[in-house]
Amino acid sequence: MKKRLLLLLCACLGLNAAAQVTLDDCRKMAGDNYPAVRQYRLIEQTRNFNLSNASRGNLPQIALSGKASYQSDVPALPVSVPGIEFDVPKDQYQVMVEIRQNVWDGGEIRNRRMLTKASADEAARQTDVSMYALNERVDQVFFGILMIDEQLRQNDLLHKELERNLRNVTAYRDNGIANDADVDAVSVEMLNNRQQRSHLEAVRGAYVRSLALLTGADTSAVSRPVRPEMPHTAASSTILRPELNLFDARLRSIDVRQKGLQTSYMPRFSLFAQGGYGNPGLNFLKDKFEPFYVVGARLSWNFGSLYTLKNDRRKLEVERESVETERDLFLFNTRLQIAEQDGTLASLRKQMEADDEIIRLRTNIRKSAEAKVANGTLSVNEMLRELNAESIALQTKAVHEIQLLAETYRQRHLTNQ
Repeated sequence: MKKRLLLLLCACLGLNAAAQVTLDDCRKMAGDNYPAVRQYRLIEQTRNFNLSNASRGNLPQIALSGKASYQSDVPALPVSVPGIEFDVPKDQYQVMVEIRQNVWDGGEIRNRRMLTKASADEAARQTDVSMYALNERVDQVFFGILMIDEQLRQNDLLHKELERNLRNVTAYRDNGIANDADVDAVSVEMLNNRQQRSHLEAVRGAYVRSLALLTGADTSAVSRPVRPEMPHTAASSTILRPELNLFDARLRSIDVRQKGLQTSYMPRFSLFAQGGYGNPGLNFLKDKFEPFYVVGARLSWNFGSLYTLKNDRRKLEVERESVETERDLFLFNTRLQIAEQDGTLASLRKQMEADDEIIRLRTNIRKSAEAKVANGTLSVNEMLRELNAESIALQTKAVHEIQLLAETYRQRHLTNQ
């Protein structure tokens, strides 16, 4: 029997330990569960497809064409030559295959590959920003549960104090020091405390369900968050947020597009081979179906893009300045948030310096009130007021501790330290 109880106790302890979850665990589960995480795979696949398509621009290009036509007139000699006749058909038919091999495209394919990589990197960095913002949502819910847990713990301590006072006041009534109204007053406070506990438990359940939705885990798996340790070192003022990587990626994309402008006015050189079958063939004076072929080289040079080249460069410079302005604005706002966060942390630390002393004094006042009730020199209602004041002081200290911890992690989130 003892062995069974021991095994049952070990199993229960194992279940309780398994139900505990850390902040890092929640962040990782939330990252794996967040739909945006699939975007990384999609970005990589799209990048590979586009790179493959761009590389195939150097493969031989094959084109098949056919033509059937009838024309109202055909070439003819202005004079008649005895013994020589030209019989050019007015209906013509032709099927032709052309193979073209790119030799130099002005760097267009190379630039297209570079732009594909830059665009994929920019999309991945944008996803990084979305994933990083998810951590803040997880932190808010995680520390919200810890806050409710501390309030529940203080609620339980108050309940025990009220039970103790109920026993004392009941004994005082039996001894003629108190009356039924005094016992009822303590009972009402106990009911109020139970109501508050029910409200806190309902709020905690909502927080746990939110954390379960964020992480994709069962509510039982995230129902017991472990309070993280207070960081031993202060966060650095260096900002390492993923938004900065996104701005850099956008600037690199602009650089690639700027280099690509020169490909628009570079010459193109290619080789080609044509083979066909038609009537007439290359000798249009013969009314006969014949095969034919043509091989050669082709050079093209289009200067039309030079008309808009200057404006295109200016547009990219304006876009670059816009991105740099966005980055400067982001850094400015983040530094402003860090300064405000420093003030919040300093205020919390100063408040916590007085918490212990307030609790000590409130405890002395409550004990004195209980002694006066026992002597019949103070009413139970006045004693309950002092008891509630002590409970509020204890709750305030507990809330300040969780707030300080949460705000410290939020400060690290602002800098990604």
